[in-house]
Amino acid sequence: MNRRKFIKRTFFGLTGIGLVTGLYTWQIEPFWLEFVKVKMPIKNLPDDLVGKTLMQISDMHVGKRFDHRYIIKSFNKAKEFNPDFVVYTGDYVSTHKGKVLYDVLDEVFGHMVKGKIATLGILGNHDYGINWAEADVADQIASKLSDNGVDVLRNEATAISGLHFIGFDDYWGLNFNPQKAMQHFDPTKATIVLCHNPDVCDEDVWGQYNSWILSGHTHGGQVKPPFLPPFILPVKNRKYSAGQFSLSNDRTLYINRALGHLWQVRLNVRPEITLFELQKG
Repeated sequence: MNRRKFIKRTFFGLTGIGLVTGLYTWQIEPFWLEFVKVKMPIKNLPDDLVGKTLMQISDMHVGKRFDHRYIIKSFNKAKEFNPDFVVYTGDYVSTHKGKVLYDVLDEVFGHMVKGKIATLGILGNHDYGINWAEADVADQIASKLSDNGVDVLRNEATAISGLHFIGFDDYWGLNFNPQKAMQHFDPTKATIVLCHNPDVCDEDVWGQYNSWILSGHTHGGQVKPPFLPPFILPVKNRKYSAGQFSLSNDRTLYINRALGHLWQVRLNVRPEITLFELQKG
């Protein structure tokens, strides 16, 4: 093979690889949902909750960035698992031209996955509208969640069948008050904290808390080249990308990779719904 043919074949080969990769990251992986199963040992878990399932859904980002029917189809798949608890950990919307598409959100919320025992949720930064500064947007989204059977925790706690949930309002939003939320913590009770932004794990707000924290927010970076960390992560602590982390004082953090997307592109970071199996800790 002469040099000209080699260069030509190399050029077309690399062009073809680029086109295939581009198509995959745009049209395939963003909709290739993975159900991730995780064991969840919890201290003081009541006997009758052992073996129950808790589903985490995060970062739906309903708007114009991708076809919202993907979220509805994902919900229908998730319902086949018939979870006992469902928790939504924020970022239900992405604004379009500065507005939340409430009609589309209503359609999606009409298909939400519900837990047999309970369904709970918290808010994320995008649920506070433009620049995370629109309290009326957050209030309206919270109201719509409640209307659809989701118990929204805004620096609040609730106990259901012996399992206690503490929900933080968003770290970047207008109503972040972890001290108010954590005043409900009882170390003798089985407890899970819902906290959209994992950076909160490094704040001095946890006291003696020693159980699970469920977060989202990062989307796992959405694009992760082989053998390299994600290029973009919206957190100060760059280790908080996705998955399970052991923290100080016997805390365990889990970061969901998100169901939706800020932009319709993913590489080595498939969208995720997490299914936890409750166990004695």
